Amino acid sequence: MSSAVDAWILGRRPAREQRDAYVPYEYFVEEECAAGGVVEPVATVFLTNKECAFRCVMCDLWRNTLMESVPVGAIPAQIDHALMQLPPARQLKLYNSGSFFDPHAIPPGDYGAIAERANRFDRLIVENHPALTGDGCLRFRDLLSGRLEVAMGLETAHPEVLAKLNKRMTLEQFSRAAEFLRRNEMDVRVFILVQPPYMPAAEALHWAERSLDFAMEQGATAAALIPTRAGNGVMDELLADGRFALPAVHTLESAMEYGLGLKAGRVFADLWGLRESCASCHAQRVARLRRMNLEQVVLERIACTRCGGVS
Repeated sequence: MSSAVDAWILGRRPAREQRDAYVPYEYFVEEECAAGGVVEPVATVFLTNKECAFRCVMCDLWRNTLMESVPVGAIPAQIDHALMQLPPARQLKLYNSGSFFDPHAIPPGDYGAIAERANRFDRLIVENHPALTGDGCLRFRDLLSGRLEVAMGLETAHPEVLAKLNKRMTLEQFSRAAEFLRRNEMDVRVFILVQPPYMPAAEALHWAERSLDFAMEQGATAAALIPTRAGNGVMDELLADGRFALPAVHTLESAMEYGLGLKAGRVFADLWGLRESCASCHAQRVARLRRMNLEQVVLERIACTRCGGVS
Protein backbone atom coordinates (compact mmCIF):
# COMPACT_ATOMS: atom_id res chain seq x y z
CA MET A 1 0.00 0.00 0.00
CA SER A 2 1.21 3.50 -0.83
CA SER A 3 1.43 6.77 1.05
CA ALA A 4 -1.63 7.80 -1.00
CA VAL A 5 -3.68 5.22 0.93
CA ASP A 6 -2.39 6.63 4.22
CA ALA A 7 -3.40 10.11 3.04
CA TRP A 8 -6.86 8.83 2.07
CA ILE A 9 -7.33 7.29 5.53
CA LEU A 10 -6.00 10.32 7.40
CA GLY A 11 -8.06 12.73 5.34
CA ARG A 12 -11.34 11.17 6.41
CA ARG A 13 -10.70 10.93 10.11
CA PRO A 14 -12.86 12.69 12.67
CA ALA A 15 -11.19 14.41 15.63
CA ARG A 16 -9.26 12.31 18.12
CA GLU A 17 -9.96 12.36 21.85
CA GLN A 18 -7.82 14.45 24.19
CA ARG A 19 -5.85 12.10 26.43
CA ASP A 20 -3.36 12.40 29.30
CA ALA A 21 -0.01 10.63 28.92
CA TYR A 22 -0.15 9.56 32.57
CA VAL A 23 -3.71 8.19 32.59
CA PRO A 24 -4.98 5.07 30.76
CA TYR A 25 -8.06 5.83 28.70
CA GLU A 26 -9.98 2.82 30.01
CA TYR A 27 -9.56 -0.07 32.46
CA PHE A 28 -11.73 -2.78 33.98
CA VAL A 29 -11.73 -6.36 35.27
CA GLU A 30 -13.70 -8.98 33.36
CA GLU A 31 -13.90 -12.76 33.46
CA GLU A 32 -12.30 -14.88 30.75
CA CYS A 33 -11.89 -18.59 30.24
CA ALA A 34 -8.18 -19.23 30.81
CA ALA A 35 -6.01 -21.71 28.93
CA GLY A 36 -6.68 -24.38 31.52
CA GLY A 37 -10.44 -24.06 31.13
CA VAL A 38 -11.01 -22.19 34.39
CA VAL A 39 -12.77 -18.83 34.36
CA GLU A 40 -10.45 -16.21 35.84
CA PRO A 41 -10.62 -12.45 36.43
CA VAL A 42 -8.52 -10.46 33.96
CA ALA A 43 -7.49 -6.85 34.54
CA THR A 44 -7.49 -5.01 31.21
CA VAL A 45 -5.75 -1.65 30.90
CA PHE A 46 -5.99 0.38 27.70
CA LEU A 47 -2.80 2.42 27.68
CA THR A 48 -2.45 5.92 26.27
CA ASN A 49 0.56 6.22 23.97
CA LYS A 50 1.73 7.40 20.56
CA GLU A 51 -0.39 6.39 17.59
CA CYS A 52 0.52 3.18 15.77
CA ALA A 53 2.66 3.65 12.64
CA PHE A 54 0.49 1.14 10.72
CA ARG A 55 -2.63 2.87 9.44
CA CYS A 56 -5.02 0.01 8.82
CA VAL A 57 -8.19 0.83 6.90
CA MET A 58 -10.55 -0.55 9.58
CA CYS A 59 -8.77 0.77 12.68
CA ASP A 60 -10.44 3.26 15.01
CA LEU A 61 -8.08 2.79 17.95
CA TRP A 62 -6.06 5.89 16.97
CA ARG A 63 -8.86 8.00 18.49
CA ASN A 64 -7.39 7.46 21.97
CA THR A 65 -3.72 7.86 21.08
CA LEU A 66 -1.27 10.75 21.19
CA MET A 67 0.74 12.45 18.45
CA GLU A 68 4.03 12.15 20.38
CA SER A 69 5.80 9.43 22.36
CA VAL A 70 5.13 9.37 26.09
CA PRO A 71 8.03 10.05 28.47
CA VAL A 72 9.72 7.26 30.38
CA GLY A 73 7.71 6.61 33.52
CA ALA A 74 4.33 7.47 32.01
CA ILE A 75 3.31 3.89 31.15
CA PRO A 76 4.11 2.49 34.65
CA ALA A 77 2.17 5.43 36.09
CA GLN A 78 -0.82 4.52 33.92
CA ILE A 79 -0.68 0.91 35.12
CA ASP A 80 -0.51 2.06 38.74
CA HIS A 81 -3.46 4.39 38.17
CA ALA A 82 -5.58 1.49 36.92
CA LEU A 83 -4.48 -1.23 39.32
CA MET A 84 -5.02 0.94 42.38
CA GLN A 85 -8.71 1.19 41.44
CA LEU A 86 -9.36 -2.32 40.16
CA PRO A 87 -10.25 -5.45 42.14
CA PRO A 88 -7.74 -8.35 42.23
CA ALA A 89 -7.18 -10.39 39.08
CA ARG A 90 -5.12 -13.38 37.96
CA GLN A 91 -4.14 -12.10 34.52
CA LEU A 92 -3.23 -8.69 33.11
CA LYS A 93 -3.90 -7.35 29.63
CA LEU A 94 -1.99 -4.27 28.54
CA TYR A 95 -3.47 -3.13 25.23
CA ASN A 96 -2.02 0.00 23.69
CA SER A 97 -3.98 0.60 20.46
CA GLY A 98 -1.00 -0.58 18.45
CA SER A 99 2.15 -2.56 19.15
CA PHE A 100 3.59 -3.06 22.61
CA PHE A 101 7.05 -3.59 21.14
CA ASP A 102 7.02 -0.39 19.13
CA PRO A 103 9.65 1.68 20.97
CA HIS A 104 7.88 4.90 19.96
CA ALA A 105 4.75 3.69 21.77
CA ILE A 106 6.11 1.86 24.83
CA PRO A 107 9.59 3.12 25.82
CA PRO A 108 11.97 0.16 26.29
CA GLY A 109 13.33 2.06 29.27
CA ASP A 110 10.05 1.24 31.01
CA TYR A 111 10.23 -2.51 30.44
CA GLY A 112 11.65 -3.20 33.90
CA ALA A 113 9.01 -1.12 35.70
CA ILE A 114 6.22 -2.63 33.61
CA ALA A 115 7.49 -6.16 34.31
CA GLU A 116 7.66 -5.40 38.03
CA ARG A 117 3.95 -4.62 37.98
CA ALA A 118 3.08 -7.49 35.63
CA ASN A 119 4.85 -9.96 37.91
CA ARG A 120 1.96 -9.68 40.35
CA PHE A 121 -0.05 -11.70 37.82
CA ASP A 122 0.17 -15.23 36.43
CA ARG A 123 0.01 -14.08 32.82
CA LEU A 124 0.55 -10.88 30.85
CA ILE A 125 -1.16 -10.36 27.49
CA VAL A 126 0.02 -7.62 25.14
CA GLU A 127 -0.75 -6.79 21.51
CA ASN A 128 1.78 -6.41 18.70
CA HIS A 129 2.15 -6.22 14.93
CA PRO A 130 3.91 -9.24 13.40
CA ALA A 131 6.53 -6.96 11.82
CA LEU A 132 7.62 -5.81 15.31
CA THR A 133 7.71 -9.28 16.82
CA GLY A 134 11.37 -10.01 17.48
CA ASP A 135 14.20 -9.57 19.95
CA GLY A 136 12.32 -6.94 21.98
CA CYS A 137 9.82 -9.64 22.92
CA LEU A 138 12.64 -11.80 24.25
CA ARG A 139 14.19 -9.04 26.33
CA PHE A 140 10.85 -8.23 27.90
CA ARG A 141 9.88 -11.90 28.37
CA ASP A 142 13.06 -12.48 30.38
CA LEU A 143 11.94 -9.88 32.91
CA LEU A 144 8.67 -11.68 33.65
CA SER A 145 7.97 -14.36 36.22
CA GLY A 146 4.69 -15.36 34.57
CA ARG A 147 3.73 -16.34 31.06
CA LEU A 148 3.81 -13.80 28.22
CA GLU A 149 1.07 -13.97 25.59
CA VAL A 150 1.24 -11.84 22.46
CA ALA A 151 -1.93 -10.98 20.55
CA MET A 152 -1.53 -10.26 16.85
CA GLY A 153 -4.08 -9.10 14.31
CA LEU A 154 -4.42 -11.66 11.54
CA GLU A 155 -7.61 -9.86 10.47
CA THR A 156 -8.36 -12.33 7.65
CA ALA A 157 -6.81 -15.29 5.89
CA HIS A 158 -8.14 -13.96 2.57
CA PRO A 159 -4.87 -12.82 0.98
CA GLU A 160 -6.37 -10.29 -1.43
CA VAL A 161 -8.58 -8.66 1.21
CA LEU A 162 -5.69 -8.62 3.69
CA ALA A 163 -3.56 -6.76 1.14
CA LYS A 164 -6.24 -4.06 0.83
CA LEU A 165 -6.38 -3.38 4.58
CA ASN A 166 -3.11 -1.39 4.53
CA LYS A 167 -1.76 -3.57 7.34
CA ARG A 168 1.54 -4.08 5.53
CA MET A 169 1.57 -7.77 6.36
CA THR A 170 1.25 -11.05 4.49
CA LEU A 171 0.05 -14.40 5.75
CA GLU A 172 3.62 -15.68 5.49
CA GLN A 173 4.87 -12.87 7.73
CA PHE A 174 2.18 -13.66 10.27
CA SER A 175 3.20 -17.32 10.24
CA ARG A 176 6.85 -16.44 10.83
CA ALA A 177 5.96 -14.18 13.76
CA ALA A 178 3.72 -16.83 15.32
CA GLU A 179 6.44 -19.48 14.91
CA PHE A 180 8.98 -17.12 16.55
CA LEU A 181 6.70 -16.64 19.55
CA ARG A 182 5.97 -20.33 19.99
CA ARG A 183 9.62 -21.31 19.57
CA ASN A 184 10.52 -18.85 22.32
CA GLU A 185 7.83 -20.07 24.73
CA MET A 186 5.35 -17.25 24.32
CA ASP A 187 1.67 -17.90 23.64
CA VAL A 188 -0.14 -16.57 20.59
CA ARG A 189 -3.56 -14.90 20.60
CA VAL A 190 -5.11 -13.91 17.27
CA PHE A 191 -7.55 -11.16 16.33
CA ILE A 192 -9.87 -12.01 13.42
CA LEU A 193 -12.24 -9.59 11.71
CA VAL A 194 -15.71 -10.85 10.92
CA GLN A 195 -16.64 -9.42 7.51
CA PRO A 196 -13.83 -6.93 6.91
CA PRO A 197 -14.12 -4.29 4.20
CA TYR A 198 -13.80 -5.42 0.57
CA MET A 199 -15.37 -8.79 1.47
CA PRO A 200 -18.85 -9.68 0.16
CA ALA A 201 -21.28 -10.53 2.94
CA ALA A 202 -21.97 -13.88 1.31
CA GLU A 203 -18.30 -14.86 1.80
CA ALA A 204 -17.88 -13.51 5.33
CA LEU A 205 -18.61 -16.69 7.25
CA HIS A 206 -16.48 -18.83 4.94
CA TRP A 207 -13.47 -16.56 5.44
CA ALA A 208 -14.03 -16.22 9.18
CA GLU A 209 -13.88 -20.02 9.34
CA ARG A 210 -10.77 -20.17 7.13
CA SER A 211 -9.16 -17.50 9.32
CA LEU A 212 -9.88 -19.57 12.42
CA ASP A 213 -8.36 -22.59 10.69
CA PHE A 214 -5.26 -20.57 9.81
CA ALA A 215 -4.93 -19.15 13.33
CA MET A 216 -5.09 -22.57 14.95
CA GLU A 217 -2.63 -23.97 12.41
CA GLN A 218 -0.19 -21.29 13.62
CA GLY A 219 -0.51 -22.61 17.17
CA ALA A 220 -2.83 -19.94 18.56
CA THR A 221 -4.08 -20.70 22.05
CA ALA A 222 -6.88 -18.15 21.68
CA ALA A 223 -8.68 -16.33 18.88
CA ALA A 224 -10.98 -13.33 19.17
CA LEU A 225 -13.69 -12.79 16.55
CA ILE A 226 -14.26 -9.06 16.10
CA PRO A 227 -17.30 -7.85 14.14
CA THR A 228 -15.96 -5.14 11.84
CA ARG A 229 -17.44 -1.73 12.61
CA ALA A 230 -17.68 1.67 10.95
CA GLY A 231 -17.06 5.04 12.59
CA ASN A 232 -13.46 5.92 11.73
CA GLY A 233 -14.22 8.03 8.67
CA VAL A 234 -12.88 5.87 5.88
CA MET A 235 -15.00 2.89 6.93
CA ASP A 236 -18.08 5.07 6.72
CA GLU A 237 -17.13 5.97 3.17
CA LEU A 238 -16.69 2.32 2.29
CA LEU A 239 -20.03 1.54 3.91
CA ALA A 240 -21.74 4.27 1.89
CA ASP A 241 -20.36 3.13 -1.47
CA GLY A 242 -20.94 -0.59 -0.91
CA ARG A 243 -17.36 -1.76 -0.36
CA PHE A 244 -18.20 -2.64 3.25
CA ALA A 245 -21.31 -3.95 4.98
CA LEU A 246 -21.83 -4.31 8.71
CA PRO A 247 -21.79 -8.00 9.69
CA ALA A 248 -24.95 -9.69 10.90
CA VAL A 249 -24.94 -11.10 14.42
CA HIS A 250 -25.85 -14.40 12.80
CA THR A 251 -22.47 -14.44 11.04
CA LEU A 252 -20.64 -13.89 14.33
CA GLU A 253 -22.68 -16.65 15.99
CA SER A 254 -21.94 -19.11 13.20
CA ALA A 255 -18.23 -18.30 13.22
CA MET A 256 -18.11 -18.71 17.00
CA GLU A 257 -19.83 -22.10 16.77
CA TYR A 258 -17.38 -23.22 14.10
CA GLY A 259 -14.37 -22.09 16.11
CA LEU A 260 -15.50 -23.86 19.26
CA GLY A 261 -16.16 -26.97 17.20
CA LEU A 262 -12.51 -27.08 16.16
CA LYS A 263 -11.50 -27.73 19.80
CA ALA A 264 -8.06 -26.43 18.94
CA GLY A 265 -7.93 -23.35 21.16
CA ARG A 266 -10.19 -20.93 22.95
CA VAL A 267 -12.44 -18.77 20.80
CA PHE A 268 -14.05 -15.53 21.95
CA ALA A 269 -16.71 -13.37 20.36
CA ASP A 270 -15.96 -9.68 20.87
CA LEU A 271 -19.23 -8.18 22.10
CA TRP A 272 -18.03 -4.60 22.57
CA GLY A 273 -20.39 -2.25 20.79
CA LEU A 274 -22.17 -5.11 19.03
CA ARG A 275 -24.91 -3.50 16.95
CA GLU A 276 -28.49 -4.52 17.65
CA SER A 277 -29.75 -7.07 15.18
CA CYS A 278 -33.33 -7.68 16.31
CA ALA A 279 -35.11 -5.84 19.10
CA SER A 280 -36.87 -9.04 20.13
CA CYS A 281 -33.87 -11.33 20.58
CA HIS A 282 -30.67 -9.26 20.57
CA ALA A 283 -30.16 -9.22 24.34
CA GLN A 284 -30.67 -12.97 24.59
CA ARG A 285 -28.27 -13.65 21.74
CA VAL A 286 -25.59 -11.47 23.32
CA ALA A 287 -26.09 -13.28 26.64
CA ARG A 288 -25.71 -16.62 24.83
CA LEU A 289 -22.46 -15.52 23.22
CA ARG A 290 -21.18 -14.24 26.55
CA ARG A 291 -21.85 -17.63 28.14
CA MET A 292 -20.14 -19.36 25.22
CA ASN A 293 -17.10 -17.13 25.76
CA LEU A 294 -16.87 -18.30 29.36
CA GLU A 295 -17.88 -21.95 28.97
CA GLN A 296 -16.26 -22.61 25.57
CA VAL A 297 -19.13 -24.82 24.46
CA VAL A 298 -21.80 -24.30 21.80
CA LEU A 299 -25.16 -23.51 23.38
CA GLU A 300 -28.58 -23.92 21.82
CA ARG A 301 -29.51 -21.14 19.43
CA ILE A 302 -32.05 -18.52 20.52
CA ALA A 303 -35.35 -19.00 18.72
CA CYS A 304 -36.99 -15.81 17.51
CA THR A 305 -40.33 -15.61 15.73
CA ARG A 306 -39.57 -12.11 14.53
CA CYS A 307 -36.22 -12.56 12.73
CA GLY A 308 -35.81 -16.34 12.71
CA GLY A 309 -32.36 -15.89 14.32
CA VAL A 310 -30.71 -14.90 11.05
CA SER A 311 -30.41 -11.13 11.53
